Amino acid sequence: MSSKLIVVKVGTGSLTKNDGILDPELMEKLVDQIATAIKQGNKIVFVTSGAIAAGIAELGIPPKPNDIVFQQVSAATGQSIIMSTYRELFKKHGLKVAQILLTAEDLSNRASYLHICNVLEMTLQLGIVPIINENDVTSTDELVPVTKGYKVNFSDNDILSVLVANALEANLIIILSNVDGLYTMHPKKRGAKLIKTVETITPEIKCEIEGKSRLGRGGMKTKLKAAEIATSSGVPLIIANSQQENVILDILAGKQIGTLFKPKERLPQIKRWIAYGASIKGQIFVNEGAKKAILQGASLLPVGVVKLTGTFNEGDVISILDQNNVEFAKGNPNYNSGEINIIKGLKTNQIKKALGYIRRKEIIARKNIHIIK
Repeated sequence: MSSKLIVVKVGTGSLTKNDGILDPELMEKLVDQIATAIKQGNKIVFVTSGAIAAGIAELGIPPKPNDIVFQQVSAATGQSIIMSTYRELFKKHGLKVAQILLTAEDLSNRASYLHICNVLEMTLQLGIVPIINENDVTSTDELVPVTKGYKVNFSDNDILSVLVANALEANLIIILSNVDGLYTMHPKKRGAKLIKTVETITPEIKCEIEGKSRLGRGGMKTKLKAAEIATSSGVPLIIANSQQENVILDILAGKQIGTLFKPKERLPQIKRWIAYGASIKGQIFVNEGAKKAILQGASLLPVGVVKLTGTFNEGDVISILDQNNVEFAKGNPNYNSGEINIIKGLKTNQIKKALGYIRRKEIIARKNIHIIK
């Protein structure tokens, strides 16, 4: 078996009993498999949920799903519990662990994004198992968008696992859940059949997805979104049942387990970050001529900009919309929102006179534009 870099994500329902308390036996089985896979020469990045559920069980207070602060307190309480458990379980295999908590903003800043990549790569080189979770204590962006035109890049660990895989150019993503994979309809419905391979995620497949887990925030809908991001970026993704014996090792051995989502052509790293890794900090609206030029592979020039919304800096990621308010691309601008407001509609030879300087003739260079298909 050839060595691979694999991102393994496990959901809350796969780590806890029905009352939300962590199940050491389930956790041990997962750790044993990950440790074996590492000893076989693979590099594993482990994305885990369960902190909020573990914290609620520890506090002995009934869940308050609409109370953000209570959930954050639960996460803070549960993080230490879940990490101490993993530490002891991996220690039995002679492996050390590192806790990495991420927020949407951490991945949205390009410099921070690249630094996180460096940290993860060194962690793996040192033989340490990186254990990643969303930083629920400080991450409220997905709950309270603070700026018009602002959209976060992830809202749960399914999406986070894919963004990490994109950053590290992983060979495979395994999302472990309490279901066997993607079904033709809700698995509890009569006649539901497991879909073993998905070549393309169609609108029909999306229409069939519904429901969320009781203790976790995700469900099959977010897993399908994760699969869509992964395959569009060129990374295969498998959804499988964590309860299946040796599920991780069987997948790595090439056995057909769960549902495999086949990848498309891999995007360049900068475009993967623009497309999926960064939160949207604002919007630029362009005229029809600019839209046509961008779709044909050109840069965005000031003359094509009609208006913008939001407040963003040079290097942030923004949405590019046409005059019908339809988003058709994302980009990484060379100017901030204040500067673009001054030079919008101008020709390139007018930029220096308007601003007093010229950074680039393009507002967004074509290499920093991702077309939404």
